[in-house]
Amino acid sequence: MQQYNISKSNNFYAIGLSYKKADADIRGRFSLDEDSKKALLTQAITENIESLIVTSTCNRTEIYGFAQHPYQLIKLLCDNTNGTVEEFQEVAYIYKNKDAITHMFRVGSGLDSQILGDFEIISQLKNSAKLSRKNGLLNPFIERLVNSVIQASKRIKTETELSSGATSVSFASVQYIFNTVEDIKNKNILLFGTGKIGRNTCENLVKHTKNEHITLINRTKDKAEQIAGKFNLIVKDYANLQEEISKSDILIVATGAHRPTIDKHIIQTKKPLLILDLSIPKNVDENVENLPNVKLVHLDHLSQITDGTLEKRKTHIPFAEAIIKEVNTEFNDWLETRKFAPTIKALKHKLLDFAASELDTQRKKLSDFNEVQAELISNNLIQKITNHFAYHLKNDNMSTDDSLEFIKKVFQLEETPTNV
Repeated sequence: MQQYNISKSNNFYAIGLSYKKADADIRGRFSLDEDSKKALLTQAITENIESLIVTSTCNRTEIYGFAQHPYQLIKLLCDNTNGTVEEFQEVAYIYKNKDAITHMFRVGSGLDSQILGDFEIISQLKNSAKLSRKNGLLNPFIERLVNSVIQASKRIKTETELSSGATSVSFASVQYIFNTVEDIKNKNILLFGTGKIGRNTCENLVKHTKNEHITLINRTKDKAEQIAGKFNLIVKDYANLQEEISKSDILIVATGAHRPTIDKHIIQTKKPLLILDLSIPKNVDENVENLPNVKLVHLDHLSQITDGTLEKRKTHIPFAEAIIKEVNTEFNDWLETRKFAPTIKALKHKLLDFAASELDTQRKKLSDFNEVQAELISNNLIQKITNHFAYHLKNDNMSTDDSLEFIKKVFQLEETPTNV
């Protein structure tokens, strides 16, 4: 997208993988925790990538950035995860320039979510942009694009019912419990992990089950205590995990570990135990299914739960797409202005040179030359002229490229483009 004077690199790419083609195991190998994201950004700087953002959620990992070739971004991802290039090629997608822009709009609007209308990704995009800005990897193009996606997301939330009703991974897990467990109010529930999904699941459990036998465990105990205080729940030490599992009827695992935290050896109980694994990578080893009393359900299964709420949401897709098209058009209009920014800048410098030369001539001719007044008038005229040309380029029916060449020829302009 060099012609838009927004980057030294030729193209803007979106590369990644999602639940659509990559199962939980593959997504787990390409997932990035906070340390991995920081390492990826540091490597990007050393490899002269000028601008990118990276997101990693339970159902997708993506990089949006500028590169000469998408392999530069793919390499960054593979170097900082357990995934290989070969695995990536089997399940991945690569979007370029305007297709990449459109993809980010669909992701941020909830249209590409594993559960339609789930807007969890928008906070990820915000945090990713902040992290890239902190590391000097956020140029005005990506910053403006993220802000436009946020704008579209907000409008879709307020102007449509795409996200109406309580449907998310956390709600789907509670819905699953309701549909499969009898007398849920009196069951012992253990929630292991109190990150974002864990917090949301906890809130849904309290709200919908009226259960007073919910226990929280987190490696960092004070985080669990903050949530427990809000809902008046019990908190136990991480050291008591095995003991608390033995007391439980339902175990919900929502930790952020990169390898299983629960396996069959930690389960000593003989009574029926339902385990819901809401983690990516999977945090429950599949060997627990060797135990006859254990039933394991992963979030990929939960995400397939559809009901009237989701069917209702589908009717609002056209309205959401109309909003995306409108905001995307506004972004592309701004992008188009970047194409002629260096020409307008060069024109302004040329006119300033004309003015300086003429002012110098008049200064020598006139004994009562009014310096302040003359500069004010010339600066105002220059601003009006450049604004007029900018307006012409924005609204001209003929090709912008033809207009730019004509202006350059008439004023004999030599651009010194500023890549921003």
